Amino acid sequence: MMPADRLTTLEIRAAEQEKTIEELSGQIAEQWKVIERMQRKLDALTDRFLALEEQAAPDVPVTKPPHW
Repeated sequence: MMPADRLTTLEIRAAEQEKTIEELSGQIAEQWKVIERMQRKLDALTDRFLALEEQAAPDVPVTKPPHW
């Protein structure tokens, strides 16, 4: 292979890799947005669940265990 051919091949590979890196970076950015939305929803559901659990839980009287 001639040196010019090798250089052209390397330039093509570098350009392809740069494009791939840009695409992956964009995908990662989109995935982070999805993760952040899911985290906010999970936090809201957790708060809602805890509130409902507090409403549903009967007051537990303080009693001594049977072996006392």
